[in-house]
Amino acid sequence: MVQQLIMDQNLSKTKPYRKIAVVLSVIAMGLGQLYNRQYVKGIILLAFHAIGLYTFIFRLPHAVWGLVTLGETKTQLKKVGRLYQQILGDHSVYLMIQGLITVCAAFVLIYIYTMSIKDAYQVGKRRERGEQPHNFLQTARFIATYRFPYLILAIPLVGVFFFTIMPIIFMILLAFTNYTSNNMPPAHLLDWVGFDVFKDIFTIKQWSHTFYGVLLWTFIWAILATVTGFFGGFAIALLVQQKGIRFKKVWRTLLIMPYAIPMFVSMLILQNMFNGHFGPLNQYLGLIGIDSIPWLSDPTWAKVTLVLANFWVSFPASMLLIIGILSTIPTDMYEAADIDGATAFQKTRLITFPSVMYSMAPLLVMSFVGNINNFTIVYLLTNGNPVNGDYQFAGDTDLLITWLYKLSFEQGQYNFASVIGIFIFIILSGFAIWNVRRTKAFKEDLQ
Repeated sequence: MVQQLIMDQNLSKTKPYRKIAVVLSVIAMGLGQLYNRQYVKGIILLAFHAIGLYTFIFRLPHAVWGLVTLGETKTQLKKVGRLYQQILGDHSVYLMIQGLITVCAAFVLIYIYTMSIKDAYQVGKRRERGEQPHNFLQTARFIATYRFPYLILAIPLVGVFFFTIMPIIFMILLAFTNYTSNNMPPAHLLDWVGFDVFKDIFTIKQWSHTFYGVLLWTFIWAILATVTGFFGGFAIALLVQQKGIRFKKVWRTLLIMPYAIPMFVSMLILQNMFNGHFGPLNQYLGLIGIDSIPWLSDPTWAKVTLVLANFWVSFPASMLLIIGILSTIPTDMYEAADIDGATAFQKTRLITFPSVMYSMAPLLVMSFVGNINNFTIVYLLTNGNPVNGDYQFAGDTDLLITWLYKLSFEQGQYNFASVIGIFIFIILSGFAIWNVRRTKAFKEDLQ
């Protein structure tokens, strides 16, 4: 290693290709590559350099100004001659989005600039050793051969950046503004308000009472929905896969039907079935002498109804997955257990359940995460109702995600909705990261 370093230093003194290439690349992207006789790559990087100059000179100052000020000129009426005309001012939201995109593009260009310098250095170093630098076709062939997975993964990565990370950053920025329906661009300019909205969530009694109540119900709902869906599917899968059961394909087909029906149709039917006044369920209960149950109008019963409805639409997927896992468990394990005198419960507890959990654990955690964010069932079945007078724009069955929807699309409280969105993001990303790092299935994959 030391000898190699000494040789490199000696070569650098006699043929300083890498130093010249680096200096040229620092002056302008692509010049180092042109010096290294990589003409196509150099021209492409020069084009990026031109884009970078345009971005940094003409776009970035305005983007930073927009992000800092959120606009300075209001939309207003001005008298032109005898008539008043509307003179458009700055649009704070557009300024925020444009500024965000420009700043992100600037970071990408800085990264390309850094990598071009590094590339020029590496190629110059190879030239000092007497190696011939790759031309464009050789570079393309190298990438296609050795970097193909990274090349393909870069495409969805760009989508993740623009359609996931950018909206998250935008949502975080909105949480620090006074963006509401009463202060909406372009009629009004937005202002940065710091952590005022976060403080209001926790210090104003009505907001904090709503937040803690909805958060608690969100976690209770996620646990109940996940557990009932999983263990319901597990129990039905065990029954269907029993040795003595005939027409297993028919049973599996019939039991998967709830999953095949569009959810809004299922929720529409269930909404009518659970109707407190005219629903068939209460009519049948009345026939056997049981009083009507306020399925959707009482806070507690409405929550029970949601869990039942979720079980109905979620157990088929768990059942199918678990049936697939059960078919992979070696039968000799059960035969050995039979020889040892194990009961059916012991075989289920010691063989079947651990095998199922080994494969299902990541899906179970992600199902829990999905139920925290389960907008559809709550919105279609109860719409967050019954109304709670002590809550701020939320009902007794609202989850964080449905409360966020009401705050943004019905009440125009975009800044408060953004704060709720940030909490949801922190909760979901925390569980998702924990799922990847802790569950055994992913551990085996990482090894």
